[in-house]
Amino acid sequence: MSSLLNFNALGFEKTLLAFFVAVTLGAIIGAERQWRQRNAGLRTNALVALGASAFVDLATRLNGNLGGVQVLAYIASGVGFLGAGVILKDGANIRGLNTAATIWCSAVTGGFAGAGLPVEAFALALFVLGGNTFLRPLVTLIERAPIDERALEGIYDVRLTVTPSQRDILRDLLVEKLEAASYPVRDIEEAERDDEVELIATLAATSVHPKELDAVTNDLERVAGVRHATWGSRSED
Repeated sequence: MSSLLNFNALGFEKTLLAFFVAVTLGAIIGAERQWRQRNAGLRTNALVALGASAFVDLATRLNGNLGGVQVLAYIASGVGFLGAGVILKDGANIRGLNTAATIWCSAVTGGFAGAGLPVEAFALALFVLGGNTFLRPLVTLIERAPIDERALEGIYDVRLTVTPSQRDILRDLLVEKLEAASYPVRDIEEAERDDEVELIATLAATSVHPKELDAVTNDLERVAGVRHATWGSRSED
C-alpha cells in the first residue's frame, strides 16, 4: 500500500519513455546484426539497451545523478563481459569483435535513454548503424588492396641454412650484409638440424623494403657453404 501511495505518475511516464526509446533503438541496432547473421542479434541488443536503461533510470531515481553515474561505470564493465561471450577464436582468426562492440554501444544507447536523453540516444544509434553499414565498403576496399611490405609493421627474420664448418664465418657475414643494407640485427639464433645449421637473424627494423632483403638473401646464397637463404615476417605476439 505504501508503494502505491508513493507512486509518481510523472516519474513513471519518464521511465516508460526511457524503456521505449531504449528497446526500440536497441532493436534497430540489433536488426542490422540479425540481418548479417551474427551471434548477437535483434533481441540481444534490445535487451542490453533496455537493461542499461532500467539500471540508470532506477539509480537516478534513488540517488540522483550521482547514482546514475555510479551505475554507468558498472554497466560499462559488465557489458564488456557479455560482449566477450560473442568473441570466437577460429584458428588464427578472431571473430565477433564488431558484434561485441555493437553490444557495448547498445548499452550506452540504453544509458542515454535511462538518463532522460532520448535525442542523444537516437543520435548514437544512428552513428552505430552508420559505422556497421557505411564503413563496410571502406573495410572491403582496404582488405582487397595489394599488400605493401613497407607499410606493414611486424617482426622480420632472415634465415640462413649453412654447413656446420662455416657457421661462425657465415654468421658474421650475415650480420655484416644486413647492416650494410641498413638493417641492424636485434638478435640471432642457431638451430642445428642433422648436417646443417640454420641461422635466424631477427631484425631491429619493424618495416622493410622487400627488394632490399631479396638482394641480401640472393647475395648470401651465392656464398660457399650457404645452402639456402630466405626472409619472412611474423606479427607481434
